Amino acid sequence: MLRLNPRILPIFVLILNSCATASPAAPSATIDPCFPEAISETVKPINNLMREFDDASALSSNLPIEQLPEAISNLQRIRRLAQDINPPACLTALHGYELAHMNAVIDTLLAFLNGADTSTLNQGLNLAREQHDLYSVELARVLGLTLVPATASP
Repeated sequence: MLRLNPRILPIFVLILNSCATASPAAPSATIDPCFPEAISETVKPINNLMREFDDASALSSNLPIEQLPEAISNLQRIRRLAQDINPPACLTALHGYELAHMNAVIDTLLAFLNGADTSTLNQGLNLAREQHDLYSVELARVLGLTLVPATASP
Protein backbone atom coordinates (compact mmCIF):
# COMPACT_ATOMS: atom_id res chain seq x y z
CA MET A 1 0.00 0.00 0.00
CA LEU A 2 1.26 3.48 -0.93
CA ARG A 3 1.60 5.86 1.98
CA LEU A 4 2.27 9.56 1.54
CA ASN A 5 3.98 11.70 4.06
CA PRO A 6 1.32 14.06 5.49
CA ARG A 7 3.61 17.04 4.88
CA ILE A 8 3.93 16.20 1.19
CA LEU A 9 0.23 15.51 0.64
CA PRO A 10 -0.79 19.21 0.20
CA ILE A 11 2.02 19.72 -2.33
CA PHE A 12 1.02 16.56 -4.15
CA VAL A 13 -2.62 17.70 -4.31
CA LEU A 14 -1.53 21.15 -5.53
CA ILE A 15 0.52 19.59 -8.33
CA LEU A 16 -2.34 17.30 -9.36
CA ASN A 17 -4.79 20.21 -9.42
CA SER A 18 -2.50 22.40 -11.48
CA CYS A 19 -2.02 19.59 -14.00
CA ALA A 20 -5.75 19.01 -14.24
CA THR A 21 -6.59 22.68 -14.75
CA ALA A 22 -3.76 23.55 -17.11
CA SER A 23 -4.97 23.89 -20.63
CA PRO A 24 -3.21 21.72 -23.17
CA ALA A 25 -0.93 23.50 -25.57
CA ALA A 26 -2.83 24.59 -28.62
CA PRO A 27 -1.51 23.10 -31.84
CA SER A 28 0.51 25.55 -33.83
CA ALA A 29 -1.37 27.09 -36.72
CA THR A 30 1.90 27.73 -38.52
CA ILE A 31 3.02 25.07 -40.97
CA ASP A 32 6.71 24.64 -41.60
CA PRO A 33 7.35 26.42 -44.92
CA CYS A 34 9.52 23.48 -46.00
CA PHE A 35 6.84 20.82 -45.49
CA PRO A 36 5.60 19.23 -48.73
CA GLU A 37 2.14 20.74 -48.13
CA ALA A 38 3.58 24.27 -48.05
CA ILE A 39 6.63 24.18 -50.32
CA SER A 40 4.88 25.14 -53.55
CA GLU A 41 3.66 28.36 -51.90
CA THR A 42 6.98 28.96 -50.16
CA VAL A 43 8.93 28.78 -53.41
CA LYS A 44 6.62 31.18 -55.32
CA PRO A 45 8.34 34.48 -54.42
CA ILE A 46 11.71 33.12 -55.53
CA ASN A 47 10.41 31.49 -58.69
CA ASN A 48 8.25 34.45 -59.68
CA LEU A 49 11.31 36.71 -59.66
CA MET A 50 13.29 34.16 -61.66
CA ARG A 51 10.53 34.03 -64.26
CA GLU A 52 10.39 37.83 -64.44
CA PHE A 53 14.18 37.96 -64.77
CA ASP A 54 14.16 35.32 -67.52
CA ASP A 55 11.56 37.31 -69.47
CA ALA A 56 13.51 40.56 -69.09
CA SER A 57 16.74 38.80 -69.99
CA ALA A 58 15.26 37.30 -73.16
CA LEU A 59 13.97 40.73 -74.14
CA SER A 60 17.35 42.35 -73.54
CA SER A 61 19.06 39.91 -75.90
CA ASN A 62 16.90 41.24 -78.72
CA LEU A 63 17.34 44.97 -78.10
CA PRO A 64 19.58 47.38 -79.95
CA ILE A 65 22.72 48.24 -77.99
CA GLU A 66 21.40 51.76 -77.23
CA GLN A 67 18.54 50.26 -75.22
CA LEU A 68 20.67 47.83 -73.22
CA PRO A 69 21.48 50.17 -70.31
CA GLU A 70 17.77 50.53 -69.50
CA ALA A 71 17.26 46.77 -69.82
CA ILE A 72 20.24 46.09 -67.53
CA SER A 73 18.82 48.54 -65.02
CA ASN A 74 15.57 46.55 -65.00
CA LEU A 75 17.49 43.28 -64.52
CA GLN A 76 19.35 44.84 -61.60
CA ARG A 77 16.04 45.94 -60.06
CA ILE A 78 14.74 42.37 -60.23
CA ARG A 79 18.00 41.04 -58.77
CA ARG A 80 17.73 43.48 -55.83
CA LEU A 81 14.21 42.20 -55.14
CA ALA A 82 15.57 38.65 -55.20
CA GLN A 83 18.43 39.61 -52.87
CA ASP A 84 15.92 40.96 -50.36
CA ILE A 85 14.26 37.56 -49.99
CA ASN A 86 15.21 35.68 -46.84
CA PRO A 87 14.39 32.08 -47.77
CA PRO A 88 13.89 29.23 -45.33
CA ALA A 89 16.75 26.75 -45.04
CA CYS A 90 15.23 24.35 -47.57
CA LEU A 91 15.44 27.03 -50.29
CA THR A 92 18.88 28.52 -49.68
CA ALA A 93 20.50 26.52 -52.49
CA LEU A 94 17.71 27.46 -54.91
CA HIS A 95 18.00 31.12 -53.93
CA GLY A 96 21.78 30.96 -54.32
CA TYR A 97 21.51 29.54 -57.85
CA GLU A 98 18.97 32.22 -58.71
CA LEU A 99 21.26 35.04 -57.59
CA ALA A 100 24.32 33.48 -59.25
CA HIS A 101 22.41 33.22 -62.53
CA MET A 102 21.19 36.80 -62.29
CA ASN A 103 24.69 38.05 -61.53
CA ALA A 104 26.17 36.13 -64.45
CA VAL A 105 23.62 37.53 -66.92
CA ILE A 106 24.03 41.11 -65.70
CA ASP A 107 27.83 40.86 -65.62
CA THR A 108 27.88 39.45 -69.15
CA LEU A 109 25.63 42.21 -70.50
CA LEU A 110 27.79 44.84 -68.82
CA ALA A 111 30.91 43.22 -70.28
CA PHE A 112 29.27 43.32 -73.72
CA LEU A 113 28.55 47.04 -73.31
CA ASN A 114 32.17 47.60 -72.31
CA GLY A 115 33.47 45.85 -75.44
CA ALA A 116 34.57 42.53 -73.94
CA ASP A 117 36.02 39.95 -76.31
CA THR A 118 34.02 36.98 -77.58
CA SER A 119 35.76 34.52 -75.27
CA THR A 120 34.79 36.51 -72.17
CA LEU A 121 31.22 36.84 -73.37
CA ASN A 122 30.97 33.11 -74.11
CA GLN A 123 32.30 32.30 -70.64
CA GLY A 124 29.67 34.57 -69.10
CA LEU A 125 26.88 33.03 -71.16
CA ASN A 126 28.00 29.50 -70.29
CA LEU A 127 28.15 30.36 -66.58
CA ALA A 128 24.66 31.90 -66.75
CA ARG A 129 23.32 28.73 -68.44
CA GLU A 130 24.99 26.47 -65.87
CA GLN A 131 23.51 28.45 -62.99
CA HIS A 132 20.07 28.40 -64.60
CA ASP A 133 20.31 24.63 -65.09
CA LEU A 134 21.32 24.18 -61.45
CA TYR A 135 18.37 26.35 -60.45
CA SER A 136 15.98 24.24 -62.54
CA VAL A 137 17.28 20.96 -61.11
CA GLU A 138 17.06 22.30 -57.55
CA LEU A 139 13.54 23.64 -58.14
CA ALA A 140 12.44 20.22 -59.38
CA ARG A 141 14.07 18.54 -56.37
CA VAL A 142 12.42 20.90 -53.89
CA LEU A 143 9.01 20.41 -55.49
CA GLY A 144 9.48 16.65 -55.71
CA LEU A 145 9.31 16.61 -59.50
CA THR A 146 11.24 14.44 -61.90
CA LEU A 147 13.00 16.17 -64.75
CA VAL A 148 12.64 14.47 -68.10
CA PRO A 149 15.11 15.33 -70.87
CA ALA A 150 13.51 17.06 -73.80
CA THR A 151 13.22 14.91 -76.89
CA ALA A 152 14.10 16.27 -80.28
CA SER A 153 11.08 17.02 -82.39
CA PRO A 154 11.00 15.39 -85.82
